Amino acid sequence: MAQGHKFQDLEETGEVLVAFINSTQPEKLRQIKDEHRALSDQHMETKNTVMQILKDVVQAEESVGQGLLDMGEQKKQKDDELGDVEEQLRQYTAKSQNMDSELQFLQRELESLRNTEHELQTLQNEVDEDTTEVIPSAVYVAQVYYLITKIKWEYDTLPDVLRGVHYRADLATPINIDKSARSRSEISDQLWSFVSPEWNS
Repeated sequence: MAQGHKFQDLEETGEVLVAFINSTQPEKLRQIKDEHRALSDQHMETKNTVMQILKDVVQAEESVGQGLLDMGEQKKQKDDELGDVEEQLRQYTAKSQNMDSELQFLQRELESLRNTEHELQTLQNEVDEDTTEVIPSAVYVAQVYYLITKIKWEYDTLPDVLRGVHYRADLATPINIDKSARSRSEISDQLWSFVSPEWNS
Protein backbone atom coordinates (compact mmCIF):
# COMPACT_ATOMS: atom_id res chain seq x y z
CA MET A 1 0.00 0.00 0.00
CA ALA A 2 2.89 2.32 0.84
CA GLN A 3 4.57 1.42 -2.44
CA GLY A 4 1.37 2.31 -4.34
CA HIS A 5 1.27 5.62 -2.56
CA LYS A 6 4.82 6.43 -3.69
CA PHE A 7 4.02 5.56 -7.25
CA GLN A 8 1.01 7.81 -7.12
CA ASP A 9 3.18 10.69 -5.85
CA LEU A 10 5.69 10.10 -8.61
CA GLU A 11 2.97 10.04 -11.18
CA GLU A 12 1.52 13.26 -9.89
CA THR A 13 4.95 14.86 -9.90
CA GLY A 14 5.44 13.71 -13.48
CA GLU A 15 2.15 15.13 -14.48
CA VAL A 16 2.97 18.40 -12.83
CA LEU A 17 6.32 18.43 -14.61
CA VAL A 18 4.71 17.62 -17.94
CA ALA A 19 2.14 20.29 -17.31
CA PHE A 20 4.88 22.75 -16.45
CA ILE A 21 6.78 21.85 -19.58
CA ASN A 22 3.70 22.14 -21.68
CA SER A 23 2.83 25.44 -20.09
CA THR A 24 6.33 26.81 -20.68
CA GLN A 25 6.63 28.91 -23.75
CA PRO A 26 9.34 27.89 -26.24
CA GLU A 27 10.42 31.53 -26.67
CA LYS A 28 11.01 31.81 -22.95
CA LEU A 29 13.18 28.71 -23.01
CA ARG A 30 15.10 30.11 -25.97
CA GLN A 31 15.63 33.38 -24.12
CA ILE A 32 16.89 31.58 -21.05
CA LYS A 33 19.13 29.49 -23.23
CA ASP A 34 20.48 32.55 -25.01
CA GLU A 35 21.04 34.32 -21.71
CA HIS A 36 22.82 31.25 -20.38
CA ARG A 37 24.99 31.11 -23.49
CA ALA A 38 25.71 34.82 -23.26
CA LEU A 39 26.58 34.44 -19.59
CA SER A 40 28.83 31.51 -20.43
CA ASP A 41 30.52 33.50 -23.21
CA GLN A 42 31.00 36.46 -20.87
CA HIS A 43 32.42 34.12 -18.27
CA MET A 44 34.90 32.70 -20.79
CA GLU A 45 35.81 36.19 -21.97
CA THR A 46 36.31 37.33 -18.40
CA LYS A 47 38.38 34.24 -17.70
CA ASN A 48 40.53 34.89 -20.77
CA THR A 49 40.92 38.54 -19.79
CA VAL A 50 41.96 37.57 -16.26
CA MET A 51 44.43 35.02 -17.65
CA GLN A 52 45.91 37.64 -19.99
CA ILE A 53 46.17 40.10 -17.11
CA LEU A 54 47.97 37.48 -15.03
CA LYS A 55 50.36 36.77 -17.92
CA ASP A 56 50.97 40.48 -18.33
CA VAL A 57 51.61 40.84 -14.59
CA VAL A 58 54.06 37.93 -14.67
CA GLN A 59 55.85 39.42 -17.69
CA ALA A 60 55.91 42.82 -16.03
CA GLU A 61 57.35 41.30 -12.87
CA GLU A 62 59.98 39.48 -14.91
CA SER A 63 60.77 42.66 -16.84
CA VAL A 64 61.00 44.68 -13.63
CA GLY A 65 63.17 42.01 -12.04
CA GLN A 66 65.49 41.93 -15.06
CA GLY A 67 65.53 45.72 -15.06
CA LEU A 68 66.56 45.71 -11.40
CA LEU A 69 69.31 43.20 -12.17
CA ASP A 70 70.51 45.33 -15.10
CA MET A 71 70.40 48.44 -12.93
CA GLY A 72 72.40 46.66 -10.25
CA GLU A 73 74.98 45.60 -12.84
CA GLN A 74 75.10 49.10 -14.29
CA LYS A 75 75.48 50.57 -10.80
CA LYS A 76 78.39 48.21 -10.10
CA GLN A 77 79.96 49.14 -13.44
CA LYS A 78 79.51 52.86 -12.73
CA ASP A 79 80.97 52.40 -9.24
CA ASP A 80 84.00 50.68 -10.79
CA GLU A 81 84.36 53.46 -13.35
CA LEU A 82 84.03 56.06 -10.58
CA GLY A 83 86.74 54.26 -8.61
CA ASP A 84 89.01 54.28 -11.68
CA VAL A 85 88.38 57.99 -12.25
CA GLU A 86 89.09 58.76 -8.57
CA GLU A 87 92.35 56.79 -8.78
CA GLN A 88 93.39 58.63 -11.96
CA LEU A 89 92.49 61.93 -10.31
CA ARG A 90 94.61 61.00 -7.27
CA GLN A 91 97.55 60.12 -9.53
CA TYR A 92 97.15 63.30 -11.57
CA THR A 93 96.93 65.34 -8.36
CA ALA A 94 100.11 63.76 -7.01
CA LYS A 95 101.85 64.28 -10.38
CA SER A 96 100.63 67.87 -10.48
CA GLN A 97 102.01 68.48 -6.99
CA ASN A 98 105.35 66.99 -8.04
CA MET A 99 105.38 69.15 -11.15
CA ASP A 100 104.56 72.21 -9.03
CA SER A 101 107.45 71.38 -6.72
CA GLU A 102 109.79 70.86 -9.67
CA LEU A 103 108.58 74.11 -11.24
CA GLN A 104 109.23 76.01 -8.00
CA PHE A 105 112.69 74.41 -7.78
CA LEU A 106 113.46 75.38 -11.40
CA GLN A 107 112.20 78.90 -10.78
CA ARG A 108 114.53 79.20 -7.76
CA GLU A 109 117.41 77.82 -9.83
CA LEU A 110 116.63 80.29 -12.62
CA GLU A 111 116.54 83.17 -10.15
CA SER A 112 119.83 82.01 -8.67
CA LEU A 113 121.40 81.79 -12.13
CA ARG A 114 120.12 85.27 -12.95
CA ASN A 115 121.65 86.61 -9.74
CA THR A 116 124.92 84.84 -10.53
CA GLU A 117 124.86 86.20 -14.07
CA HIS A 118 124.25 89.68 -12.70
CA GLU A 119 127.16 89.30 -10.27
CA LEU A 120 129.42 88.01 -13.06
CA GLN A 121 128.39 90.89 -15.29
CA THR A 122 129.15 93.35 -12.51
CA LEU A 123 132.52 91.66 -11.93
CA GLN A 124 133.23 91.69 -15.66
CA ASN A 125 132.48 95.39 -15.81
CA GLU A 126 134.84 95.99 -12.90
CA VAL A 127 137.53 93.86 -14.59
CA ASP A 128 137.02 95.73 -17.84
CA GLU A 129 137.44 99.03 -16.02
CA ASP A 130 140.55 97.79 -14.23
CA THR A 131 141.93 96.33 -17.45
CA THR A 132 141.39 99.60 -19.24
CA GLU A 133 143.44 101.35 -16.58
CA VAL A 134 146.03 98.69 -15.69
CA ILE A 135 146.92 96.97 -18.96
CA PRO A 136 148.27 100.02 -20.75
CA SER A 137 150.57 100.78 -17.82
CA ALA A 138 151.59 97.10 -17.63
CA VAL A 139 152.29 97.11 -21.34
CA TYR A 140 154.33 100.28 -20.95
CA VAL A 141 156.33 98.75 -18.08
CA ALA A 142 156.90 95.56 -20.09
CA GLN A 143 158.08 97.55 -23.08
CA VAL A 144 160.44 99.60 -20.95
CA TYR A 145 161.70 96.42 -19.26
CA TYR A 146 162.39 94.84 -22.66
CA LEU A 147 164.23 97.94 -23.86
CA ILE A 148 166.47 97.71 -20.81
CA THR A 149 166.96 93.94 -20.53
CA LYS A 150 166.24 92.73 -24.09
CA ILE A 151 164.52 89.73 -22.46
CA LYS A 152 161.25 88.27 -23.69
CA TRP A 153 159.65 86.06 -21.07
CA GLU A 154 157.47 82.98 -21.52
CA TYR A 155 154.44 83.18 -19.27
CA ASP A 156 153.04 79.64 -19.62
CA THR A 157 155.75 78.01 -17.47
CA LEU A 158 155.64 76.36 -14.07
CA PRO A 159 155.46 78.73 -11.06
CA ASP A 160 159.07 77.98 -9.98
CA VAL A 161 160.56 78.32 -13.48
CA LEU A 162 161.73 81.47 -15.24
CA ARG A 163 162.02 80.93 -18.97
CA GLY A 164 162.66 83.36 -21.78
CA VAL A 165 165.17 84.60 -24.37
CA HIS A 166 167.76 87.39 -24.09
CA TYR A 167 168.33 89.10 -27.42
CA ARG A 168 171.57 90.85 -28.36
CA ALA A 169 172.49 92.28 -31.69
CA ASP A 170 174.34 89.16 -32.74
CA LEU A 171 173.18 86.52 -30.25
CA ALA A 172 170.01 85.12 -28.65
CA THR A 173 170.56 83.44 -25.28
CA PRO A 174 167.83 81.20 -23.79
CA ILE A 175 167.06 81.65 -20.10
CA ASN A 176 165.85 78.75 -17.95
CA ILE A 177 166.12 79.35 -14.17
CA ASP A 178 164.73 77.09 -11.44
CA LYS A 179 163.73 79.52 -8.68
CA SER A 180 163.44 76.74 -6.12
CA ALA A 181 167.11 75.82 -6.53
CA ARG A 182 168.60 79.29 -6.34
CA SER A 183 168.36 82.31 -4.06
CA ARG A 184 166.68 85.51 -5.11
CA SER A 185 169.94 87.41 -5.03
CA GLU A 186 171.61 84.87 -7.32
CA ILE A 187 168.72 85.11 -9.77
CA SER A 188 168.82 88.91 -9.62
CA ASP A 189 172.57 88.95 -10.26
CA GLN A 190 172.21 86.62 -13.25
CA LEU A 191 169.45 88.74 -14.78
CA TRP A 192 171.41 91.98 -14.24
CA SER A 193 174.30 90.38 -16.09
CA PHE A 194 172.16 90.45 -19.26
CA VAL A 195 171.62 94.19 -19.01
CA SER A 196 173.75 96.32 -21.30
CA PRO A 197 176.53 98.26 -19.49
CA GLU A 198 175.07 101.52 -20.74
CA TRP A 199 172.06 100.99 -18.45
CA ASN A 200 174.29 100.16 -15.50
CA SER A 201 176.22 103.40 -15.69
